[in-house]
Amino acid sequence: MKKALISGIVFISILLVGCSEEPEVVVLDDSENGENDVNLSPESNFLSELKNEILESIPEQTELDSESIEAIMVDGNFEEMSVSVSFSKDVKVDDAMIQQIVEDSIKKVSETENVEISKENVTIKIEKD
Repeated sequence: MKKALISGIVFISILLVGCSEEPEVVVLDDSENGENDVNLSPESNFLSELKNEILESIPEQTELDSESIEAIMVDGNFEEMSVSVSFSKDVKVDDAMIQQIVEDSIKKVSETENVEISKENVTIKIEKD
C-alpha cells in the first residue's frame, strides 16, 4: 500500500512538473501546401462571379445605391440558371432595365469565364418585397 501511494505521488509530481512549463505554440503555415486549398467548382465560381457583377452593375447603371438591393439569388448550373433580384416596395425600379443589366452581366461573366450560357435556359425574376 505504501509503495502504491509513493508511486502515485511520484507519478503525479512528474505530470505536474511537465504541465507547469509554458505551452509550446506551433504555427502551421499551409500556404505552401496546395492540397488544403479550397477549390470551387467552375459552376460555383461562375455563380459567385455573376452575383458580384450584378451587385456592381446595378448601382453603376441606375440611380440606385447598393443598399436598395435587398437580395440577389443566383442558382443553377451552366445548363439551367435562375437569377432573382429583390428590392423593397418603396424603391422605384424599371424592371426592364434591371432585366437587361442581369442579361448583360451574364454575358460579360460567361465571356470572362469562357462559358456558354443559353439565354433560353435562364430565368430572371425581379421582386419587390
